[in-house]
Order: sequence, then C-alpha cells, then structure tokens
Amino acid sequence: MVAVYRSFIEDSARWDRFAFRPGDILITTPRKCGTTWTQMLCALLIFDGGDFPEPLSRLSPWLDQRVTPIDDVIATYEAQRHRRIIKTHTPLDGLPVADEAVYVTVARDPRDVMLSMDRHRANMDYGRVRTIIDAANPGADGPPVPQTYEPPPLDDLLRAFVDGTDPGASVTLQTLFHHLDTAWQRRGEPNVAMFHYADYAADLPSEIVRLAGTLDIPITAERAAELAPLAEFASVRARAADIAPNADIDMWKDTTAFFRSGRIGEWRERLTPGQLRHYDEVVRASFDPRLSAWAHGGRIGSGIDPKRT
Repeated sequence: MVAVYRSFIEDSARWDRFAFRPGDILITTPRKCGTTWTQMLCALLIFDGGDFPEPLSRLSPWLDQRVTPIDDVIATYEAQRHRRIIKTHTPLDGLPVADEAVYVTVARDPRDVMLSMDRHRANMDYGRVRTIIDAANPGADGPPVPQTYEPPPLDDLLRAFVDGTDPGASVTLQTLFHHLDTAWQRRGEPNVAMFHYADYAADLPSEIVRLAGTLDIPITAERAAELAPLAEFASVRARAADIAPNADIDMWKDTTAFFRSGRIGEWRERLTPGQLRHYDEVVRASFDPRLSAWAHGGRIGSGIDPKRT
C-alpha cells in the first residue's frame, strides 16, 4: 500500500495524476538536502550545459506542492519533449513504482539540515503562501498554513528536531531518516540511486560522472569538470531568480537568501557536545548504523557506498 504524505504545502496524492515516460528522473529528497543542486546537475547533463529552455523551477516543478494547481503542473510536464526531471519531497514508499523511471535520493548531515531548515522557514512569506495555496486549491480542505515562524533558541530547535515535537516542522530527525531508509531498502535496484551533499561539495566533477552513469548519459571526466563550475554555489546563487524554487511567485522574503551559504558542518560551530548528547543517543538507538554513518558523512567521508553495501 502506498503511503500518503500531506501537509499545508504538499499532497502526495497528486501523483495519482502523473503518467510516466521512459527515462523520467524523480529527484526524491528530504528537504534542504540538495534538491535544487541535484535538479541543476540533472539539467546540466540533459542539456549539456547551462542553457536551459526555461527557469529551473519551471523546468522541474515540485509536483506535490500545493501552490500550483495540479492541472497546471501536469500540463507543464506533459508539454515537455526533453527528458523530464520531476521534483518531489515524498519518500519512495509514497511514490508510484515505475521501472522505466530513475529515483535519485540525496542526503545531508541532519544537523546541517536542521539549521538550514530553520533559516528556510524564517525566510518564507507565510501570508503570501496562504494566499497562493487558497487560490490554487479552491474549496479544498488541508492543514492550515502557519501564521508565521520565529526561530527558537538553539536548544529548543535541536530538541524539537530530535523529538519531533514541533507540529509545524516539515522535516525532523525521524522523518529525514525514514525518507532515506525508503531508498536504502531499495538501493540494490538498478533504477534507485543515493547521493550525498557532502560528496557534491568534496568532488563535484566525480559526482557528476556518477550521476551521469545513473542516468545513462555518456560523459567524459573532462566534460564533467567543465560543467561543475556551473553548479557550484556561487554560480547558482548568482542565478537565484531563475533557479530558486517558486522565485516567480514571490514566496520568499529574500529570493537570494534561499541560497544562503551551502556550508558543510556549520553545526560544529554552533552546537556544543552537551547540546548534541541527546541527538547522539537517539541516533545510536534508532537507526541502522551503516545508513547513519553514510547519512552523516556521505560516501567519501564514511567509506560506505550504498550500492556496494
């Protein structure tokens, strides 16, 4: 049975309207784990460069997101003649199974996800989001849109993330690991691939080659090295108006701030060992140790390759 995921911003039941084509790429990631980065990499490979036919958010809209009528999203994808890149934050257990599609999941150190999501929520214009969702879903019931978001003290943020006690949170430690585990359990399937934010940061050209192999797109190491600068943080941030999700509907207080810094290991500077004690205890007690090692360090940092473990 397919799981259903629904919040004020998304509804996985919208997948019922989607018709697959051979070669479709589903980027299925927990939030703030490198979704837009992966969309950019896939587009660079498909179009062999940064000259896309339309802005990335239009080229690869988030199918589940309730800010756009599902009829419009389906029409966008059906009109595309190139290989399609479909964005979703739904775990694999909530997605249709299609042998002709490729499922790409991306992870990031959960502690950096927590900090990034805190800023993401603070940058969202909830009043504007409420207006857009109401207009896109007339007469539909759904969880209420939060009134606003005030970043809590760091101790409270960490405790709520670990224990899942913030009702407005769209990602917690448990939901993040659940998402990754739905891919981990299927990692041996030829059309399921797992990438990591830290690996992108450590050796982007090599990860482009790996991604190209997953997508069955021929590429040389030399061409991957040429494409990599187009996907590096500074380049993407400079093109925020074309690349940031929903930049065209003014969901953000500051569109450029969507790409704030992309740092690795910020949590080391902001969280003390004492603050992290509960986090470490829950991680050790709750999750597969090999999945956890990979989720925190990536393939390069942990030495664990999901395809070979």
